[in-house]
Amino acid sequence: MLGKGTWLVVGALVLAWMVLSGPSAPSGALDAGSAPAEPARKAVPNRVMTWNLCNPCETGNDDRAAEIAKYAPQVVGLQEACVGDVEKIRDYLENLHGLVYHVEYGPVLKSWGRCGGAPWNPGGYGEAILSAAPMTHVVAREYPDGGSEDRGYMEVTTTVGGRKVRLLNTHLAERRQEAVRAEQVGVLAAEVARYDRAIVIGDFNAVPYASELAPMWKLAADADPECHPSRSGPCEPTTDWQSKFDYVFLRDVAPLSQHVRPTAVSDHHLVYADLSLTARP
Repeated sequence: MLGKGTWLVVGALVLAWMVLSGPSAPSGALDAGSAPAEPARKAVPNRVMTWNLCNPCETGNDDRAAEIAKYAPQVVGLQEACVGDVEKIRDYLENLHGLVYHVEYGPVLKSWGRCGGAPWNPGGYGEAILSAAPMTHVVAREYPDGGSEDRGYMEVTTTVGGRKVRLLNTHLAERRQEAVRAEQVGVLAAEVARYDRAIVIGDFNAVPYASELAPMWKLAADADPECHPSRSGPCEPTTDWQSKFDYVFLRDVAPLSQHVRPTAVSDHHLVYADLSLTARP
């Protein structure tokens, strides 16, 4: 029979072996019982999506990833996004759906209540962009006045439809804050006007005929060619309360089609557009 000292030595050796050998499953492996990963897929190269994730909402990031994977956009701009959630969504997209994305963040505030994290280091909250192609010249800015909550926009240069394009992603002030949104649109429109070709996506919290959106309509058109800044325009609602708040604005980019897809995991619908970016001489 082994003595107590011998068992202590054996236990120490076993512990050392476990530390040196590391986990038995490879890094990034799926949990037991998870669905098997799909083979590697390519994103639709000319497809751009915008989606307000809804936060706080009782929604799993695997479900969010599954919704994005249904349409496999080249680029997706997310609003109300926690950095930690987006990292998980990105992992699920790769590990479960075979879609590999680069990521850039535009957090406008630190929020433990929304995003968790350590009380002394709460998670970042704001916008994010996932792109199948690398992104460069990343800019993230807060609006001078966010309204009832800090708000901002981010922009990147990436590839859509085989062409380089400047893409901006924003989230404007909440409803019933028209004056604040008007100031924010002024800031955003001045930035968009710097580019001959741009795609502007996001949650504008305003219907198409709202006066504060007028500067955007002067610079760009909606990806739905039937949607105009008119009360009678046939603009498809993008929210559960039957308002169009989510846009894919195009500046010197031609739309091929736009689609609005309701989802059970957010109060905003997914909005995506297939685009044509012709080469310049």
